[in-house]
Amino acid sequence: MKSSWYKEPWAWLVFILPFTAVVAGIATYIIANHEPDALVVGDYYKKGKSINLEVSKVKQAQKLGMRFALQLKDNELIIKPTGIEKTFPLINVYFYHPTQEAKDFYLALTPDGNGYFRHYFDQSVTGKWKITLTPFENHWKIHNTISLPQHDFIDLIPDPTKAQ
Repeated sequence: MKSSWYKEPWAWLVFILPFTAVVAGIATYIIANHEPDALVVGDYYKKGKSINLEVSKVKQAQKLGMRFALQLKDNELIIKPTGIEKTFPLINVYFYHPTQEAKDFYLALTPDGNGYFRHYFDQSVTGKWKITLTPFENHWKIHNTISLPQHDFIDLIPDPTKAQ
C-alpha cells in the first residue's frame, strides 16, 4: 500500500535543504545591505591621485620645517609651533576616528598671545585618533596617529610615509 508523500521523511529532507538555502541567501542579502561599509572607496583611482597630492603637501611641510607639539590635558587642547619661527593666523585641525566616521570633527583655531592654539572640549576626547594639521592656505599638511588624552606634549612632525 502506498502512503502519501507528506508522510515520508525523505520528502521533507529534500524540500528543507533548498528552502534553508533560500532563507540563508535572503538573510545574507538583508544583512549586507542594512548598513553599507563606509570605509570602502568607490573610485579608487581618484583616491590614489589625491593621496599623491597629500604626500606632496606633507613633503612641503617637511621642506618648510613645520613642527608642532600637541597636548590634551583636562579637556584642554594645546598646540604649539615648535618648528620654524612663524606665526599662523589660523590652523585647521581635523580629528578622524579610525573606525567610527560619526565621531570625526574639525577645529579652526586661532593663536593666543603666546602663539599657541587652544581649545577647550565640553566632553572628554579619548582613544586613538588620526590628526591632520593644515594652514588656512592648505599648502602643507601634517598627519599623525595619536592616543588621547596626553599629559605630555606629543611631537607632530611631517612624515611622508604616514600621509593618507
